Amino acid sequence: MRQVLSVVMPAHNEQTYLEPAVKSLVAGLEERGLDYEVVVAENGSRDSTAASAAALAAAHPRVAALSLPAADYGGALRAGFRASRGEVVVNLDVDLVDVGFVDRVLAEVQAGADVVVGSKRAEGAVDSRGVGRRLVTAVFSGVLRHGFGLTVSDTHGLKGFRRSAVAGLVEECRFGRDIFDTELVLRAERAGLKVVEIPVEVCETRPPRTPIARRIPRTVLGLVRLRLALGRR
Repeated sequence: MRQVLSVVMPAHNEQTYLEPAVKSLVAGLEERGLDYEVVVAENGSRDSTAASAAALAAAHPRVAALSLPAADYGGALRAGFRASRGEVVVNLDVDLVDVGFVDRVLAEVQAGADVVVGSKRAEGAVDSRGVGRRLVTAVFSGVLRHGFGLTVSDTHGLKGFRRSAVAGLVEECRFGRDIFDTELVLRAERAGLKVVEIPVEVCETRPPRTPIARRIPRTVLGLVRLRLALGRR
């Protein structure tokens, strides 16, 4: 039987943070009495993250664990979506467990939304990250708005989806890594789905898993490839 809610949580080298994050999430969802599952999508970890994910799945009947061989955030999101069973799928990061965001996604989907983007740049958002990371986000968002015609202000981070609306688009997406979720939101807008954004509060609780200096050229190349694949309408 399909569940109401699936929460997909990518995890790469998160041995210190994964267990408390999942336990906090499970406690919050249990308090709400929701019919849910949590899918931890470990990917390419060099520490004990995979073992921690497996232990959590063994201890909690509503937690499942996947393990992918390569570090690939987008690939982990895709694999988690495919493995999940809920009609509403929410992705949360290990360092940002926001059960209140889950509440808002469920309300927006109930009201007719197909995709809900948790935006760090929307009015009312609070972004406490360092100046460099905020600047990169601003430039990235500007490129998507002016180069691709994206209407929402953010694509990275927390999101929620109505499975029946986006399942086909997930299979159409051609890219992983830093670009998968951006491609999915772009495809959703171009398909005429109802995409809404809500402000979120973001603060860094651990060092970024990928240094900005390494991520910028990789993301730029990904955007060029995505532009060629999608074109512009």
